Amino acid sequence: MKVIFNKDVKGKGKKGEVKDVSEGYARNYLLPNNLAVEATKGNLKNLEAQKESENKKAQQQLEEAKEFKKQLENTTVEVKAKAGDGGRLFGAVSTKQIAETLKKMNLKVDKRKIELDDPIRTLGVTKVPVKVHPQVMATINVHVKEE
Repeated sequence: MKVIFNKDVKGKGKKGEVKDVSEGYARNYLLPNNLAVEATKGNLKNLEAQKESENKKAQQQLEEAKEFKKQLENTTVEVKAKAGDGGRLFGAVSTKQIAETLKKMNLKVDKRKIELDDPIRTLGVTKVPVKVHPQVMATINVHVKEE
């Protein structure tokens, strides 16, 4: 019996897949537990329409991410910190501080999306990569000034 999976079923199939399973397994387990529906012509058309709408939504999110990337790359984040001799900071500028400064500039970026290997410990401009979307990376300039 051909079924369309509504949810991931370990060892059998993932959500949205059309697979052939034994009739007893489908009738006694998958269908009563709403894990799958029978693969009729109507259900297959619904699945196609659903996949098409998901593709459109994903494409739209990618376009929005590219626009946000342009906006991010045109901004310079200025962070003030206390510094000692030779331009060394007493503390460090972390991703949290960068995210808070961006939030004040009406640019919402999650601190976990800012890919800073080590906190910034010197004065000056540092280029910091930001993962806007799984396929889009932006680079922002973080200018650390002495307080």
